[in-house]
Amino acid sequence: MTIKPYLFITALACTVIISSAQAQIGKRFPSERKVVKDPVTGTMLTFLTSTPAGDSKIYQTHPQWTSDEQWLVFRSNRAKNEALAVNEKSGDIVQITEGGYTGMLNLARKSMKLYHMRSTAPATDGLRRGGPLQVIEVDLAKVLADSKAGKMQPANAYQRVCGTIPAEMGAGGDMALDANEDQVYFHVGKDEAYKHLTPGTKIDSAFGPRKMGAGPNGLASMNVKTGQIRYIVSVPFQIGHIQVNPWIPGEIIFCWETGGKSPQRTWTVKADGSGLRPLYPEAATEWVTHEAVITPDEVAIAIMGHRKVPGTKGAAAPGTAVGGANPGQEAAWGPSGTREKPTGLGIVNLRTREMVIAGQTPSGSGLWHVGGSKDGRWAVGDDFSRSVYLIDRHTHEMTMLSTGHKQTAADHPHPTFSPDGTRIEIQSAMLSEDGKSMNICIIPVPEAWLKRTYPKP
Repeated sequence: MTIKPYLFITALACTVIISSAQAQIGKRFPSERKVVKDPVTGTMLTFLTSTPAGDSKIYQTHPQWTSDEQWLVFRSNRAKNEALAVNEKSGDIVQITEGGYTGMLNLARKSMKLYHMRSTAPATDGLRRGGPLQVIEVDLAKVLADSKAGKMQPANAYQRVCGTIPAEMGAGGDMALDANEDQVYFHVGKDEAYKHLTPGTKIDSAFGPRKMGAGPNGLASMNVKTGQIRYIVSVPFQIGHIQVNPWIPGEIIFCWETGGKSPQRTWTVKADGSGLRPLYPEAATEWVTHEAVITPDEVAIAIMGHRKVPGTKGAAAPGTAVGGANPGQEAAWGPSGTREKPTGLGIVNLRTREMVIAGQTPSGSGLWHVGGSKDGRWAVGDDFSRSVYLIDRHTHEMTMLSTGHKQTAADHPHPTFSPDGTRIEIQSAMLSEDGKSMNICIIPVPEAWLKRTYPKP
């Protein structure tokens, strides 16, 4: 059957119109909220999404809740390449961006604002890449109010371009919003980093089997009010996981990204470029990963103990890949990740530089993604079984809150505490038939734990 050209064009135009309508900011989706009992622990889990639409939470280094603590922001194929918000009480889901985004979603803690990057380069293969990057501010209060009222305006009534990062800076989507909410920090590519690198600096090469980590990279900032860009610092390695201390302005945390074990994973620097140093100086035998700022003075880290000690039952022969559910066990990562040395959920004090181990799983992979409540009461971590563990930092007691989130899931739970420290958000494949597609899930801190009191020091 031959389609006449004008019919094809009309059909194409209709498709574009439909696609555009489907991608509109403020679009509402029906509630999928349901409460499910964990089959092992008995914890009542609140799934804010429950259909296989490819949901994923914001990374655990960044805020998840809006400043009014009523909505959680997440990513989903319900509106591909757009951000959505789900109301924790009603389950209402609303699309909160239009025009796409790249990289990290940054929720303000003091205002109902969202910041993200957006590529200005045309997409030739369905992907947005290269070219200048805009930093966008979204007025969430206005979006959510107008969506509820059913009186949406054009997208530019809610979204503002803060400024544009030139293509030659080679910026990536890894971005963090300063505690004062007037600056965003982002990493820049090799060419720009070389311009600001101290002469004679030795450039690090790729590390580990994934061939990542080579430098240099750099950090820069943009003033979201004026669009002014300032350079911060260059380092001789690949930068990843940029985050801020959300209570202390101008304090930045980032990592040496290799896709696994790094020679020195965690770093900190001030926004003016001063104070660059390792956050937790690590030994070659330590596998440090997934740092997250949890209080004004503290950063949680995972010190992995997921390898069998060489020569013990179940250990792989030298040079042999272990494989299985736990990634990164290949010998090419070096002599790290065994329990011959202290491992567990570590908490580093940014001021005193002391590190304490808050807890550790008794067996298995060890904790992988970690976090904590801002009041210093709780720590939380997931492991490779996708189980989630809560730790009382006063007593070091540990309990498994939830399990059964399926090792086949598209990603790990990535637990993050609510601002008030009473709930933990994860992403979970517990409800998915394919064992991969994830949903947004809330785990409560046990009531008995919340009622605990402690003697004053």
